[in-house]
Amino acid sequence: MEIQEIGCNKLKTVLQFYREISSDLRQKGIDQWDRYYPNRFIVKSDLKEGNLYGILEDNILVGAVVVDTNQSKKYRNLYWEDREGNPLVIHRLAVHPLYQGKGYGKKLLQFAEEFARLNENTSIRLDVFSVNVGAVKMYERSGYQERGTIHFPFRSAPYKCYEKIMGGY
Repeated sequence: MEIQEIGCNKLKTVLQFYREISSDLRQKGIDQWDRYYPNRFIVKSDLKEGNLYGILEDNILVGAVVVDTNQSKKYRNLYWEDREGNPLVIHRLAVHPLYQGKGYGKKLLQFAEEFARLNENTSIRLDVFSVNVGAVKMYERSGYQERGTIHFPFRSAPYKCYEKIMGGY
């Protein structure tokens, strides 16, 4: 299982990937994503900037993650342990419903951590919809520490914000 940068030629594939995940989440009562997010403009930017990485099996996108240093303005009011460093931020880590429970999410998270080490990021930050219990547990089991909550418009529950300090290069 190789994780690779996903190119601009896969825009339709990535959009369909997120649509199917959004639908599955809604069926499970998790309204974290919808037709407005993640949208074509966000995904196109991820691809153009070279920040979207994924797992392809038989040319099917089964998992994806975006890694960059762009933080939500809502992060400003949180108490981060790493206040002087260079944090990496994880966005839109997702595994297609047909491939969940096989360790792909953890592999994508490990990829992001290795990416942070290679790029000398001092920590990793992310936010996760608090109702998405599976995702919350994955981050907590992987050593991420909760730093507070933020709210996004049109979302029924808060997002938990997590941080992991990266040690030694």
